[in-house]
Amino acid sequence: MNLKDNVKLFENGKIQIIKFWISNDDTLRVLNKYNIKKELFIKNYAIGILDYYIGVINGINKIGDCPVIDNLLKYLKDKDIGVDELFLICAGFKNALIEFMYEAKINSLAIQKEILYIYEKNFEGVLKKYSQTIQNINKDLNISNHLIDDHIVMSTTDLQGIITSASQAFCEISGYTKEELIGQPHNIVRHPDMPKETFTELWKTIQNEEVWKGEVKNLTKDKKIYWVNAIITPAYDANSNHIGYSAIRHDITAKKENEIQQALIIEQSKAAAMGEMIAMLAHQWRQPLQAIAMLIQQLTLEKMLDGELSDETLNKVVTDTQKQLDYMSKTIDDFRDFFRPDKAKDKIRVNDLIEKARELMAYTLKVDGIDLILDIEDDIEINVHINEIVQVLINIIKNARDALIETDNENRTITIKSYKDGDNLKIKIKDNGGGIPNAAIDKVFDAYFSTKKNKNGTGLGLYMSKNIIENHGQGLLSVKNEDDGAVFKITLPIE
Repeated sequence: MNLKDNVKLFENGKIQIIKFWISNDDTLRVLNKYNIKKELFIKNYAIGILDYYIGVINGINKIGDCPVIDNLLKYLKDKDIGVDELFLICAGFKNALIEFMYEAKINSLAIQKEILYIYEKNFEGVLKKYSQTIQNINKDLNISNHLIDDHIVMSTTDLQGIITSASQAFCEISGYTKEELIGQPHNIVRHPDMPKETFTELWKTIQNEEVWKGEVKNLTKDKKIYWVNAIITPAYDANSNHIGYSAIRHDITAKKENEIQQALIIEQSKAAAMGEMIAMLAHQWRQPLQAIAMLIQQLTLEKMLDGELSDETLNKVVTDTQKQLDYMSKTIDDFRDFFRPDKAKDKIRVNDLIEKARELMAYTLKVDGIDLILDIEDDIEINVHINEIVQVLINIIKNARDALIETDNENRTITIKSYKDGDNLKIKIKDNGGGIPNAAIDKVFDAYFSTKKNKNGTGLGLYMSKNIIENHGQGLLSVKNEDDGAVFKITLPIE
């Protein structure tokens, strides 16, 4: 009698065999330890393994070639079950087969030997696969550890802030070796410019076993500056005792350097804008000063010719002079308001917004023989940083003016058209100055780029204009050539 002769008996007794397997004390202990539900184990693995085993007896399946066992091994590895516990589960299956054999009164030593042979050969393959899985996981962990060490700026410290470990990436960014870092206080990389209050708040947070996040300015071994975005968390031992701190950092040096550069550009732009405004103020004052000078000359001439001044002449000169002085005073107020910081948005009608820019540029455009034409289709109310938008309009108008005075065009015009387009306000500023060269049109919004022939431009006006519209105003600023000039289009959301 052999095992194959009794295969039908095993096929008909599958439920009983699985019952013996699941009720085995060792099998139950492992399933319960790892919270593996019996129903899940039976449905997903036990039935398939028993079918595979019967297939081996029938000569259909090969020993060690069972996808269900492979899936079970992966599942058990995810549960972090040890090799000894894997043995107990497999032994439970073997014992269930033998117990069923005795239950069915098959008292055959030959069949028992066959069961043990198939079990041993199969378990040999299972053990090999399981060990290989562990090796692969350890290999993956080693690779991951190397990647982390090479690319993540990490360190750990004890409760006093003394460095106990440092990644290679930390060594690379700081310029120190691991031997130079370990055992040293973490302030070995601290930059003296960092406010003491920052580190006071940092220590207060982490000593309360809370997470601290923030940007930190550090110094390398050779005194170069670097910036990191740091996350510092409390570290614990296996018994949940607080033993120190773990820190992960992200290098943001390039970001901080860009922010510094942007701030510098903004300050240079403000200085350039103020210089241009002062120049325009000088233009605005030139005419009234000339008028006052002529009025004073009128007094002198009349005194010379008539020998005396009439009350009528004196009153007229005083009145006209006062008008000119009032005008000059108004221009001072206009320019002072322009440079007042505008922190909050204000509501203003489109016509009033454009009129503010027109008033500030009026005299300059008149002297240069340029007509400013306004075409306000929809005089709607919008909510904006008024002075910033006025600055943009002035920058674009001045850019158009600079282009026009370099041409021989006698009919110099700048047209400002505004209209509502869905949920947006659109403002178009068009000139007839011949347009922007094709090679330059994609660069006009770049910092420090200028098309002016005399090179007296800063190259910051249009750069800042785009920054104001798109970053502050959540709008769009674009330019294109159209007909005989350039067209700048401002798109602003109507709030």
